[in-house]
Amino acid sequence: MIKRDVLGRYRGSVLGVLWSFLNPLLMLLVYTLVFSVMFKQQWQGGSGSRTEFALLVFAGLLVFNIFAECVQRAPSLILHNTNYVKKVIFPLEILPWMSLGSVLLHATASLLIWLLFHFLLIGTPPVTALLLPLVLLPLILFSMGISWLLAGLGVYLRDVGQVVSAFTTALLFVSAVFYPVNVLPEAYRSLLLLNPLAMLIEQARDVLFWGVPIEPQSWAISLVTSCAVAWVGFQCFQWMRNGFADVL
Repeated sequence: MIKRDVLGRYRGSVLGVLWSFLNPLLMLLVYTLVFSVMFKQQWQGGSGSRTEFALLVFAGLLVFNIFAECVQRAPSLILHNTNYVKKVIFPLEILPWMSLGSVLLHATASLLIWLLFHFLLIGTPPVTALLLPLVLLPLILFSMGISWLLAGLGVYLRDVGQVVSAFTTALLFVSAVFYPVNVLPEAYRSLLLLNPLAMLIEQARDVLFWGVPIEPQSWAISLVTSCAVAWVGFQCFQWMRNGFADVL
């Protein structure tokens, strides 16, 4: 199902799955042009180079896009697969996993682009980059919990998709994607860290770019919180699924 979902996204296009690599490459170039050339922004605490800024922003986007794409697709997952609800006995709870698998494949393509640019423009990435899967584990569980919840709500409330789209756009600017957390005043910094994505984005930058290993305590807190969110989301989905067939 993941394979079908990935191939279906580019069905009919000339370049096909090559867009999985071209899209992140174009996104990297656009953000570099807009923020470091037009707005002349620099990363506080870094060397101030455009290459560094682009790679740091792109590392944050890589993490954010995994969550954003999952939750944006979640409200329509059941609605676009009504045949599984009405005609056959099917484990509907795997549909968010299918969506996540497709998103992770595209994230892998983005990561390869990031690693290639880092190698060509700066040098070999730090060995701590191998810890990225551990950083992404809480993100995956958190995204799944929210996706299960939204997939169920999307069947009963069709406006959920519009709300989620607007919410993820706003979330992009309050998740420390375009700036480090330490540039904010202390009062706002603690408030920003209530957003679980901000902490995960900072951890991803640490292991990918700065060569800083994962801080065990904060990672453990993220993992426990994400497990709780995943469990609550799954239970809500199982409770709501009983009425799917009647509503659809």
